[in-house]
Amino acid sequence: MSNNSGSNTNRMAVPEAKEAMKRFKQEVASEIGVPLKEGYNGDLTSAQAGSIGGEMVKKMIMKQEQQMSGGMQ
Repeated sequence: MSNNSGSNTNRMAVPEAKEAMKRFKQEVASEIGVPLKEGYNGDLTSAQAGSIGGEMVKKMIMKQEQQMSGGMQ
């Protein structure tokens, strides 16, 4: 598989989940106090943008662990 710079690496595995992921990102940004807005967010620092993604991943892992353990915590 070649990695050419023109490819879209931001493709969703489940395109139908796109809107839910956008809402999730907004929710997480709000929770951690990052001023995320619709459209362009190039004015965010790398730390701010990274904190949104990191917190999203943390929440998704926690949810999956709960499901795998058969419990709702």
